[in-house]
Amino acid sequence: MLPEYQKLIENAKLKQTETKKLFEKFKKQKPKGLDQLTNELHDQAFEHINCLECANCCRTTGPLLKNKDIERLAGHFKLKPSVFFDKFLRIDEDGDAVFKAMPCPFLGLDNYCSVYESKPNACADYPHTQQRNQLQKLKITYHNSMICPAVAEVVEGLKKIY
Repeated sequence: MLPEYQKLIENAKLKQTETKKLFEKFKKQKPKGLDQLTNELHDQAFEHINCLECANCCRTTGPLLKNKDIERLAGHFKLKPSVFFDKFLRIDEDGDAVFKAMPCPFLGLDNYCSVYESKPNACADYPHTQQRNQLQKLKITYHNSMICPAVAEVVEGLKKIY
């Protein structure tokens, strides 16, 4: 990971309390335009942050795999879903299907995803700051700010505005 990305993540970890307070304020006040603003900050962050120079999400955070994800990935490997499951997945403490180990078994040394065309929906949707209903995603945004440098930057942008 690039040093500037690491610095953004470290800064987010140092400012956890500040971020929690801001997000609690959002929950109470329900600011208008939060989705649009977050989406704009997301776009700005990804103008200069390159996932292929980071891939911290793929190293540290496994996606929750739904049945459709498992079927799609199994098809990618021409395996039965049960065989794919036994080879790559486990059930976690919440009853969700997740990878047996991290980093993601499909992350290449070059940070490319070897199953990109068949990737789980959770991976396609990550880091969720480009979506609607940001008020409902505050918990995941808080968590992701300490994993993804782009989310860390989005959160800092929100702090400057609010």
